[in-house]
Amino acid sequence: MRIAIVLFNLGGPDSLDAVQPFLRNLFSDPAIIRLPGFLRLPLARFISSRRASKAKEIYRQIGGSSPILGQTEAQARALEAALGHDEEWRAFVCMRYWHPMTEKVVQRVRKFGPDWIVLLPLYPQYSTTTTGSSFKAWRATVARLNTPTHSVRSYQTDEGFISASVELVKQGLADAGDKQVRLLFSAHGLPERIIKAGDPYQSQVEETARAIAARLGNVDWVVCYQSRVGPLKWIGPSTESEIRRAAADKVGIVLYPLSFVSEHSETLVELDIEYRHLAEKAGVTTYVRVPAVGTHPLFINGLAKLVRSAMWPTNS
Repeated sequence: MRIAIVLFNLGGPDSLDAVQPFLRNLFSDPAIIRLPGFLRLPLARFISSRRASKAKEIYRQIGGSSPILGQTEAQARALEAALGHDEEWRAFVCMRYWHPMTEKVVQRVRKFGPDWIVLLPLYPQYSTTTTGSSFKAWRATVARLNTPTHSVRSYQTDEGFISASVELVKQGLADAGDKQVRLLFSAHGLPERIIKAGDPYQSQVEETARAIAARLGNVDWVVCYQSRVGPLKWIGPSTESEIRRAAADKVGIVLYPLSFVSEHSETLVELDIEYRHLAEKAGVTTYVRVPAVGTHPLFINGLAKLVRSAMWPTNS
């Protein structure tokens, strides 16, 4: 049996010239800017034009492009290996806002000719702005494909994801030495109105944090949210405010980006450069950033089990 697994991720610009069109694609999504098209599309062009210069500077700091595609491809190949050879598994990377995007990936899947398709978001926690948007774009594009499809909606407390996270956080705590530290679980933020409209993302982020903390034992921890932009009120507390609070409490910081499974500008620049600088300026003497799960074997094996459970739920 041929089974296609579609791995959804955000995507990122592959050159500095791609930064502005990437931003335009992002802000054109009705899941991101919830306005009618005749208002949203001109606004997306305006915002992307205004933000392009600053965003290019961010990407210059990590070599002029996003590493997310290469990392997601590595996860796809690792997942195929973990699934084994009992079926013909083929993992396809599908990015939402930059290449390879949905229409091209649908063509590749069609050429593969699968008997079944499994949709697997690389967002552990479900949000209408990420997984929901990717699923919607996929289903609108494959309307004529007529292949039976299963979906993994979220896996915020999946054993593989949590076990990999625990291993990485334990190493981060060990790297901090015997100093008193606070563990910051930093997740991408969302405008508060999206959560109030029923989006489960925040509650699922908190489930992930509790599951990891429960396995760590006696640890000082807090959930916080990064990447706030624009004038809307966002969910909190912000990661910046928690860094300042740690400084005021005279404790070090071990920071884990629990809503990201790969490295990109929001980890490599925002966390590793900007927030580290903020911590040092505030007087935090210990700042350890825990890496994302990436191709950690426990995480990849967990994804393989999720795929199999989606295909054959009675065998899960």
